[in-house]
Amino acid sequence: MPAKGKRTRTLELIDTQAGGDVSRVVISGVEALPGDSVDAQKNHLEQYGDGLRRLLLSEPYGEPSQSVNLVVRACDPEAQAGYIIMEAMGYPMYSGSNTICTATTLLQTGRIPLQQGLQTVLLESPAGVARIQARCSGGLVQSVTTQGEPAYLAVPHLAVDVPRYGKVRYDVVWSGGFYAMIDAAEQGFSLLGEEESSLAAFAYAFVKAARPEFRERPGFDADEPLPFVHFMGPVEGGDDGRLRARSATYVHPDVVCRSPTGTGTSARLALMAERGEMEPGQELETISPRRNRFTGHLVDAHRIHGQRGWDTRITGRARILARSHVQIDLDDPLVESTDLENILTAG
Repeated sequence: MPAKGKRTRTLELIDTQAGGDVSRVVISGVEALPGDSVDAQKNHLEQYGDGLRRLLLSEPYGEPSQSVNLVVRACDPEAQAGYIIMEAMGYPMYSGSNTICTATTLLQTGRIPLQQGLQTVLLESPAGVARIQARCSGGLVQSVTTQGEPAYLAVPHLAVDVPRYGKVRYDVVWSGGFYAMIDAAEQGFSLLGEEESSLAAFAYAFVKAARPEFRERPGFDADEPLPFVHFMGPVEGGDDGRLRARSATYVHPDVVCRSPTGTGTSARLALMAERGEMEPGQELETISPRRNRFTGHLVDAHRIHGQRGWDTRITGRARILARSHVQIDLDDPLVESTDLENILTAG
């Protein structure tokens, strides 16, 4: 027990990974957040408790390539739990890999009863209710298939001059966040593991050049500037009839995701559907530079924001890495305690 009078707080964490990307799920230690939706709770946390995100994604408590999911109360009567996604770039509205990790954590810790076989789980993210199918056996979640909000082509056929790299063509797709979709081969990339540092350097220069122009375009939230870059490799057909493509997703300076990412895969599906390269019912297996894989399933067209969007499902598997109680000393000079004191549970 901490010494009497000591300003300490404790968080209970479940560390998981999906496709190699580490997601830290916070299951206790944070006060209940106000708001009539998970999105409203997210806004409150961002405004008054952003120290939690910075703490768990920075040394010595974490590092920027990880993500954090805070389990909160659901406000939608359909949902069994809510979750707020935190990453180095901020607060994504939705994330496939984070949804896979959070659903697995809630099931394997018993917070949502785990059933043998296929079961439906409904979780409320800031973007709305994620509809999840979990396949379970032997007390473990063997796979998770998640469907978030429809993805849509937001702005096609853009180009920007990037210092040292020249003109770069891209499309912008929304799939829970805005993605710049770039043809990897046009930039000389094969999307192999040894290219990660070069991909990160290119993407950093691209985002720096593209972001000012992106912010000036009508129809986009200035608080959510272009944060993600998805590199697209060529599509190949396998003997099993499934399409496959290498991919890489950049999310933060020096951070290329270890997984193909769920929202990146959804964005690729939507773009391919708009181009007539894919039809409802088809699947695309995306393969990251570290050869981790997710499977994307194109469902059907759907109206969103007055235009055509595409329902997609992403399938992957998460595994629990660690269970821990993290002690936070609010008097530690390495801890920014100003807003942590207000949101972390005392005692």
